[in-house]
Order: sequence, then structure tokens, then C-alpha cells
Amino acid sequence: MYSLCFPLRISCPKHWYLRHRAMAPQPSIVFVGTPYISPITSPSGFEPSAAPDSLIPLLPSSPLYPLDSGPSLQPELGGLCGLETAALDGVLQKTAVDCMGPLAKFVGDVICCPQFGSMMKILQGELSSSTGSLALNDTEAEICFGEATDFLANLGANDTLANLCSLKPDNLTRGLCPVSGVAKFEEIVSKSSLLEACTSIDPLKECCKPVCSRAINAAAMQLASTTLTSLAVNGNLSDHRDKQAVNDCEGLVLSWLARQLGPESANSVFRNLYSCKVNRGCPLIFKDPSSVVNACRGPSPQNFTCCMSLYSYISELQKQMLITNVQALNCVTFFGSMLMKKGVEIDLYSLCQVDLKDFSLQVHGEQGCLLRDIPSNVVDDKATGISFTCDLNDNIAAPWPSSSSQNSFSLCASSNSSFPALPAGPTSGLQGIRTVNVMNLRITAYALVFLLYFSKCI
Repeated sequence: MYSLCFPLRISCPKHWYLRHRAMAPQPSIVFVGTPYISPITSPSGFEPSAAPDSLIPLLPSSPLYPLDSGPSLQPELGGLCGLETAALDGVLQKTAVDCMGPLAKFVGDVICCPQFGSMMKILQGELSSSTGSLALNDTEAEICFGEATDFLANLGANDTLANLCSLKPDNLTRGLCPVSGVAKFEEIVSKSSLLEACTSIDPLKECCKPVCSRAINAAAMQLASTTLTSLAVNGNLSDHRDKQAVNDCEGLVLSWLARQLGPESANSVFRNLYSCKVNRGCPLIFKDPSSVVNACRGPSPQNFTCCMSLYSYISELQKQMLITNVQALNCVTFFGSMLMKKGVEIDLYSLCQVDLKDFSLQVHGEQGCLLRDIPSNVVDDKATGISFTCDLNDNIAAPWPSSSSQNSFSLCASSNSSFPALPAGPTSGLQGIRTVNVMNLRITAYALVFLLYFSKCI
């Protein structure tokens, strides 16, 4: 068992900064485990990869104690919202592991919340088999939502998922959608077209050339059409209430798909759809960069002072969360344009040799991990422990935006000539990903409280 740490290609000032920062009297986040290359080739697509259940923040000196992870994790509950849980067992377990305890806040945007949202739609779809309705009323939704979050908490999931993922009981109701009955739904919507578009999804194409997403939106528009008050000739909704009605109907379309596809297939489809949404932006929170601007303003700033200021700013971003490689592209573009608007004139990323992975949560404060851009889950194996997968193609220099008006990086543009070149790698089938195996991560309840307390200080 050892700390995962790889050498940086960053120049001396960055080494110096990270080394001296490590000496500061503050707890650092450490991933403990054995690195290993998976024999699975990673396609470039979207979403996070199997994030670490291992990513629980550990103080380097925290003691590890054995803790049985077997049957004790099974909650003694007879059902969930009136359903037997056997049919949903795989999805429930997946959600509990993806959203495990302290880990959830570090992988919430890319793994936990997409999986939690998918699970709730699948639950909704399963309930429709007995109720004949794709939505619950307000009282039922309140009860069922509470049961679902409690059930997951008993499986080891974070108990603040509702806040973390911005989901609430209302998401189980029909909202403003005028149709919720299964029979009425199937009278209005073309079932065959919807199933043809969404039975399986190509994760590499759906985000740029959507097929399933468009079919879902078209079905939602059909459902909402009975109450829409403003539908322009070009199909654009001008009224906020009408837009909300279509959004609510899209939720019911997902519930119907879950009912038709079954839990596992629906989960795969939904995770791919969530991936596209997640990778459209940057989830990091950027504070005022005045310190960087002041140190780096003008055509020829003092290199050392400027880069040290930039490293200091980025080190704060590194404490937030794991992000995907595509999110990292959006983040570096957004931050670069922010600096340009405030007076920075040169490419700071090249000057200071900043990589994409520098914007993600760091392993032992020195090695970033970018998750892959295709949906994966945290892996919890009783024999090998908890593991997550990083993209081996993450050692890429951060591209400086072409102008201050460029706030995001478009992977779907007609020309991707500006996409940063991938580094040359091995030619074997091992190329593409690295799996970090966290060896039997076991922490006492006392240690977890201790860690959570200090995580507020980091």
C-alpha cells in the first residue's frame, strides 16, 4: 500500500511551489492504492470514468482499521416505495457505491449525481407498472423520495444527496406536464420511434449528433402540446411556463423508457444522456483572479512571480472535485478568457507549463487525475478493493483560448483543428486508461468524522 504519485513534467517553479506547499501545516488529500493498467481500451467519448470509491480524503497519518464490507452493508428494509428491491438491486448498489459517503462531494457532478438521477427515473418507471401512472402525486413523491435517500444511506451512500444533486420530491411528480397516465401517453407518443432512437446509444455520437435526446424532446413536445400557449412557427418556446412543461414531460418520457427498457438497460442509456449534459460546461467555481491578473498583466510579466501566482490560484481549484477531460477543456478555456478580459495579454498556460490535469483534484497534491468522458461507475470489489479510472491521455498542455469571448471549448464544431494534440503513447491494447486500485480502504466511524471535520479546512 502506498501513495500514488507520478513525476510532473512541469518546470522547476511548479515543483518548488508544490513541494513547499506540501510543507504547510494543512491536511492534504491522499489516494492510497496500487496503480494498475486495465486491459480495456478507452474510447474517447464522454463522461467520468469509474471514479474512486477510493477518493475518500485521507490525512496521511490517519489510521486504517479493518471493516467488514459484506452483508452488513445490506439495509434491513422490506421494499422501496412499495416495490420489491430485487429488480432494482443492481442499480441501487451502483448508486450507493458511486455516491459513497465522503466521496460523493468529490465525484458528485460527474458520477454520483448522474447515477442518482438515473436511479430515480428508473424507480419512477418501475412504479408505473403497478400504478398505471408515470408520475407520483405530491404526497407519494415526498414519501418515496425520502425512502429512496434513506435506503441509499443505509447502503453507505452520502445522506445529503438531495442537496448535493439538487434533486427533490417534485422530480417524481408530473409537474406541468398535462399527461401522466401510461395509456394516454402511449396514445400520443410514437412508441416505436422512441424505442428505436433510445434502445441503445452511441456515447461517442449522441452528444454532438443527438438521436435519442431529440426523440425524447419531440415526444415531450407532443405531450405538452395540449396546454402550450406559445409555440412559434420555428418550434421555439417563448413562454417560461411552456418550457417548464416540456422539461417536465421529458422527465415522464424517461420514466416510460425505464419501464420499457428495464433497469440495467435504462441506466446505461440515461448515463450516456447525462454525460452529454455534464460535459457541456465546467463545474469548478472560480473566485476573483485579481492576484493572477496583477502579477501577469501586460505583454511581458515577470515569469517567476506570475507563474507562482497562477499556481497558487490553481491549487485552490484542485481542492474542489474530480472532473472529466472534456470538462477540463471547458475549465481552462473559461479561466483563460476570464484572465484575458481582465488584462492578461499572453498565454499563461504555455508560460507556466500548465496541463489540463492541473485543474482536477490532485493525488497527494502532485498528480492530477482526469476522468474519462464516457459513463463509468465506481468499482467496489471485495477482493481487490475500490478503484477508479483516470484517462492516460490527460497529460496534455492546457490550450489558451483564441479570444476573450471564447468561454467554452466546443468538441462538436465543424473543425476541431484547435483540439490539443494527444501525447504519443504505447501501441499496445493497454493504451488509454489507468486504473487506480485503492487497497481495502477501511476507516472507522471516528476517523470519518475526523476527516470530514478537516475537509472543511482544506
